[in-house]
Amino acid sequence: MTIAPFRPGTPPVQTLPPGRWHGRIWVSDLPLARPERYTGCVAEFDRSGLWPVLIPHDQRFAANGEDWIDDRGRLAPADHRISSVDPAEVLARWWDTSCCDGACLRPFGAKFPGLARRPSRRADPLAEAGNTGSVLAARGPHRLALVQTERPADIPAILGWTGMIKATDQVHELSAVLRSWEDRFGATLTVLGFDSMELSVAAPPRTQGRALTVAAEHRSFCLPAFAGQPGNLREFASSLVQTRRWRFSWA
Repeated sequence: MTIAPFRPGTPPVQTLPPGRWHGRIWVSDLPLARPERYTGCVAEFDRSGLWPVLIPHDQRFAANGEDWIDDRGRLAPADHRISSVDPAEVLARWWDTSCCDGACLRPFGAKFPGLARRPSRRADPLAEAGNTGSVLAARGPHRLALVQTERPADIPAILGWTGMIKATDQVHELSAVLRSWEDRFGATLTVLGFDSMELSVAAPPRTQGRALTVAAEHRSFCLPAFAGQPGNLREFASSLVQTRRWRFSWA
């Protein structure tokens, strides 16, 4: 099928596999057989206004013949609230010091250290996202999804995504942090699951020192992802140096 343009004068995007709209998200019926289609949709984004995300196979739902996109609830769309949010204040509020005796937070403490600085060099975020998405689609089954948006970061708020519901129901605050990462690191939403997401990163931290503050941001954003890995914040930071994929899960 071909999706019709949303704005007058906008050319249609490339021919897509069979799929349908589920509210504000279009999803292919089957996993992508041609991973390069993801890259093609990224290339069309400036004209189409449709950002592609990959929907990973989730055995928790497939085993019962369910699909979380239809069979699980959503929050009210909240994209109109994103611009009113200060991401630094959000991450400071989410900075949880109750998970350990403080040793896992070193070199930081009870106070959130603030936002990491923007790197001086970066690759093209769209090219990075296109390459990352096509690689992931080739490695495992993912359906293709499209959402009308001006920024990929806004998609959770647009959809009323509930993946982080165990931590917060303020999905617009989640998207505000994603906007900040888009601006500073070229971190672009590429994969969206029921309770997980993955970002391609055009400008990851290049040193351990820079990565420490980024690791603190990750810990605030998704404590389960930090708690689920061995080691302390310093070791977690080491795993982020030059890493071009950031994955978060609230499972």
